[in-house]
Amino acid sequence: MAANLSWGAFGKATELRSRILFTIGLLMVYRLGTYIPVPGIDGAALRSFMADAASGIGGILSMFTGGALSRMGVFALGIMPYISASIIVQLLGSMYEPWKQLKKEGEAGRRKLNQYTRYGTVFLATFQAFALATSLEAGDLASDPGLYFRAGCVITLVGGTMFLMWLGEQITSRGIGNGISLIIFVGIVAEIPAAVARFLSQGRSGAVSPAVILGVIVMVVVVLGFVVFMERSLRKIHIQYPRRQVGMKVYDSGSSHLPIKVNPAGVIPAIFASALLLLPTTISTFSGGSTGPIMSTILAYFGPGQPLYLLFFVSMIVFFTYFYTREVAFKTDEVSENLKNQNGFVPGIRPGKRTAEYLDYVVTRILVLGSGYLALVCVLPEILRSQLSVPFYFGGTSVLIIVSVGMDTIQQVQSHMLAHQYEGLIEKSQLRGKRGNRKPTKGASRR
Repeated sequence: MAANLSWGAFGKATELRSRILFTIGLLMVYRLGTYIPVPGIDGAALRSFMADAASGIGGILSMFTGGALSRMGVFALGIMPYISASIIVQLLGSMYEPWKQLKKEGEAGRRKLNQYTRYGTVFLATFQAFALATSLEAGDLASDPGLYFRAGCVITLVGGTMFLMWLGEQITSRGIGNGISLIIFVGIVAEIPAAVARFLSQGRSGAVSPAVILGVIVMVVVVLGFVVFMERSLRKIHIQYPRRQVGMKVYDSGSSHLPIKVNPAGVIPAIFASALLLLPTTISTFSGGSTGPIMSTILAYFGPGQPLYLLFFVSMIVFFTYFYTREVAFKTDEVSENLKNQNGFVPGIRPGKRTAEYLDYVVTRILVLGSGYLALVCVLPEILRSQLSVPFYFGGTSVLIIVSVGMDTIQQVQSHMLAHQYEGLIEKSQLRGKRGNRKPTKGASRR
């Protein structure tokens, strides 16, 4: 069945084609919004400011907004407030007892938690928008500073974030793929051509040697292959089901596998660690460079490429990988309880508490490899920029998001095409069944 996924089958899947076109249309709306500026911004001062301070804010914040932050567009905050609010709600839902009960209530509890996520998005977006408006005034980037500028900036930025949240939900429900992830994915991919052009122009001018350019190209291919391999790596635990009787039917014993990803937390640890590390630099950038002695010391020791910066980066990635996996992504207690309710067990391990302890032991060992893989991919571009002075931002969070979102979207497209083919096979079988069940007419039977 999977071998029949061709362009001909894609052309016949009209629903999938409409979903893809709908997704592309909404993503084009998002890209258009990144070029609409916030009212009251001094364009000339903004361009000169961004040219001088690109290293301060040109990291993860500009990456997640698709360049809207550097242009100070209406989507300058991006979708990050929604992501932060959803992660906070997920973490509280696994630790706060009333919200634990909401998660067990099914669809009604899920809608309630989604409502809390939206409230948290509005709160975080308002706080960040006000801080950004104040920073713009402090940096002399507002054409008419004052209360009206701050109010207009806050309303515009919060409205842009809520509109992006709505776009993501529409893509998820009526399009293809996860809408929020695709918005971040498109923002990253849209900035790649400009970064490649700048990198190659430096090679033509002689600032970067041809050997470095060739080495970066090889590194891109190797890192992409390595990330794809690690994201598809699984640890399968054998699960056995005993022979059971349901009514008058007797079901034989069976077996299956419980897959555990090498990186169950995904890209969340890298996002958290990068956001925390870029926070002091971003604050100092928007404050116009007027920092106190404490902030100056922090920037000196935790600047990009410094040993303490790299050490703290790796430590936070490892911490968030273990924390998010145990609290949200793979909770061993719930998994063992579900296996027990389904009469499944790991061979040689008693169901219940022993199974939870065994799963915890396996996950702990797997996360040693998973957290090390995340730390290596995220620290690699920092080492290249600080040691080799390569001015091309590659790797880290960006490549993790590109690979994971791309693989997830392709899998959803394949599943839609397979479902379309199954529907066609079912219709053909029903037509054949009706033709085959047609009996010849007989005369009236005698009694």
